[in-house]
Amino acid sequence: MTTLNPPRSASPEGSTANRPARGGREHKTRPGFLWTLPATVFFSLFAVVPLIAVVLLSFSSWRGIGDPKFVGLENWQELAGDSVMIQSLWLSLLFIVLGVLTQTPISILLGVWAAGEQRNRAVLSAIYFVPLLLSSAAISVLWRALLDPNFGIPGQLSWLFGDGNLFGNQSTAIAVIIFVGMWQFTPFHTLIYQGAAKSVPAVLYQAAEVDGAGRVRAFFSITLPQMRNSIITSVILMVVGGLTTFETVLILTDGGPGTATTITAFYMYEQAFQRFDFGVGAAVALVLVVVATAISLIMVKVSGYDKMRSTMEGL
Repeated sequence: MTTLNPPRSASPEGSTANRPARGGREHKTRPGFLWTLPATVFFSLFAVVPLIAVVLLSFSSWRGIGDPKFVGLENWQELAGDSVMIQSLWLSLLFIVLGVLTQTPISILLGVWAAGEQRNRAVLSAIYFVPLLLSSAAISVLWRALLDPNFGIPGQLSWLFGDGNLFGNQSTAIAVIIFVGMWQFTPFHTLIYQGAAKSVPAVLYQAAEVDGAGRVRAFFSITLPQMRNSIITSVILMVVGGLTTFETVLILTDGGPGTATTITAFYMYEQAFQRFDFGVGAAVALVLVVVATAISLIMVKVSGYDKMRSTMEGL
């Protein structure tokens, strides 16, 4: 008669779960907040602390020497009654609208083209992306020289540019700034749309081809809807970039003629570093922060970006 031995029960001392780690050291899990501590410290030192300092400075009077003097709401009352400040906000919004309307269509078309497999595509894309390697100051100096009314291109093509002084009136000066910004930043947004176009599943185009859809129909029915999230991201970056544009205006027009191109960021520079009124300059900076944050939040809410889902869901 065979006797069945009962299974051995795992003793607490022999269980693998309770064995100490090699070398007699027990493994300890570090708290999750330690991994975010370096980024938190960096963000606090270079974002939160300066922002608090700007808020305090906006209620003070300071010329850059000595101690700031608390003046309450005087700086804000001065801004509220300043027509140049109000005009600068409208000009900043105009620059944003014109920048989005000019850069977005061109960036999308170039991005979709760069995502293809055309001949010499890589070489042409590399040449076109050269402006991304240059600073805004260098680009502004370059175009200032090229568009000089006396020695630049407009002076040689009077039949097209008239007197050649593109910086002499508001409309042409704004057009020049928008053009230079488009020339510089369109390649950046093209990279965004190139990556988005490459991520569109090929099976969607294959199904559209079977249904008889051409390239134009596939672009509007497949490519654009699939790039929706990238378009929203790109536009938000354009909005923030448009509000913080400074060196381009400084070098090309210096806010002129008169105050015709004095946008809010340039007005902040004038108040703080030309008139040495750092209190008013800080107040203008806070206005920029509030406006940029409000516009971004509105865009996120209206576009549904906060509830964004993957465009490949269901594939």
